[in-house]
Amino acid sequence: MSYVRLKDVTKIFGSVKAVDRLNLEIGKGECFSMLGPSGCGKTTTLRMVAGFEDLDDGEIHVGDRLLSSRRKGYYLPPEKRDFGMVFQAFAVWPHLSVYENVAFPLRIRKVPQAELEKRVKDALAATNLLEAANKSPDSLSGGGKQRVALARALAINPDVMLLDEPLSSLDPHLREEMRFEIKDLQRKYGFSIIYVTHDQAEAMALSDRILVMRKGVAQQIDTPMNIYRKPANQFVFSFIGLSNFLDTEGDAAAWRVRGADALATLPPEEMRRHGKLSLASRPLEIDFVEKGDVSGVVTRKSFLGDIIDLQVKVGDQNIRVQKSRHDRTPEVGENCDLKFLRPFWYETLAED
Repeated sequence: MSYVRLKDVTKIFGSVKAVDRLNLEIGKGECFSMLGPSGCGKTTTLRMVAGFEDLDDGEIHVGDRLLSSRRKGYYLPPEKRDFGMVFQAFAVWPHLSVYENVAFPLRIRKVPQAELEKRVKDALAATNLLEAANKSPDSLSGGGKQRVALARALAINPDVMLLDEPLSSLDPHLREEMRFEIKDLQRKYGFSIIYVTHDQAEAMALSDRILVMRKGVAQQIDTPMNIYRKPANQFVFSFIGLSNFLDTEGDAAAWRVRGADALATLPPEEMRRHGKLSLASRPLEIDFVEKGDVSGVVTRKSFLGDIIDLQVKVGDQNIRVQKSRHDRTPEVGENCDLKFLRPFWYETLAED
């Protein structure tokens, strides 16, 4: 059942349509991520949900509450939306203790002292900060400061938690650790999460569903698995995970990679009329075989721990192939045949 609903939400800055008639439904207790390149509209969308930006068109509802509607002339200010919010900048106050940082939004709301103390203690316990309650946030690591921001958001008992690039300033190890902590908190308290990130691994690890955006327009809304395995279009394929694109050409009878011999695999019959297509593939979904779809020569080979990453020149183009370190792979300068395990075909490469 949908809980957060965006209907035809639009935001315009000057001549730029930052968000273009966006429609979303996010369930109660769902972790929903918005993913896309810089400038795609994901943070603007989050700011409209939070109330930091008003709409130019459309409506936003949470449960049975209307939050914003330009047509109805209604706008609920951020402080009355009761959302938990965590941002990239930790926004903790060094002159206040960890306890007082977490208590601050409750004091603003004039929560009775006994209830305030209980909520703060519960939030600190949930984020493993009880022992640091009387310390200054400046004495904590980046991960600790982010926990303070999470505890402060939890203390108001939000139905919806808004997170805007909350882990991007942390080192990789802390970032991975905090992903799991955020997911554990969501499961424990049952709030909905709307999570903005450009980090695909974060979105994949945390999300029940993901929205991929480009130039203010939704490209695909789906589960992480379907976003990766069944991309809606070429942009989604190119944005999620590692990807290869080979320019190909041909007719109804034969097809080849530009500058190479004929391909043993053919595009769908209905697409061949275009004459020129891009063959898309994942580096991990290409095999070295005796007789493959196309021939090439290895031009680079790199050891990446569990993965061997190879660059193969096919005709006048280069693609990447990744195999397990346990697999036998050709050496630099060797000829090889490649089999595309799950090829995708597109008419043209997407514009930047």
